[in-house]
Amino acid sequence: MHLELMRDRARAFPDVPEPLRITSAKVWHCRYASLAPLGSLLSLRRLEIATYPDPSFDLLSQLRLLEELHILHMPEIRELSPLASLKNLHVLTLETLPSWDPSGKVTEVRSLAPLAALPSLEEVGLFGVVPTSRTADELLASRSLRRVRLSKFARGEPEKVAAWLADRA
Repeated sequence: MHLELMRDRARAFPDVPEPLRITSAKVWHCRYASLAPLGSLLSLRRLEIATYPDPSFDLLSQLRLLEELHILHMPEIRELSPLASLKNLHVLTLETLPSWDPSGKVTEVRSLAPLAALPSLEEVGLFGVVPTSRTADELLASRSLRRVRLSKFARGEPEKVAAWLADRA
């Protein structure tokens, strides 16, 4: 079953009847103060969020069946380590708002190492979400990555990662 919440102006996340039946969800530009109730949707396999209001990804760490995660605009996030528990994650896309591109604004995270440790992660897209080093070196420890898309990293980083992927093919 799919849950779709679009541009809801309410401040509180709505009650979800039968949360364990929800396997996919889209929460798109809603005004919720927190997305904490998403943590009870334990059967989620696919999740899309635009405007992530919480200061950490802790609430997502409960979603152990998650295979695809796409988050657009997470201005408070600095730490990716809560994502390390998502062992079934195959596809991850984290990005800033397109309106941030011309200004060069980014969401800076401490480390990409938690992503490299994910055993099933095959595809990652980081658009305006960068580590403090602005390098992708930590991703090169991954044994599972097959496709990497990057923007706003240091000059030459996308090419370095592309060469690394080609060597592994």
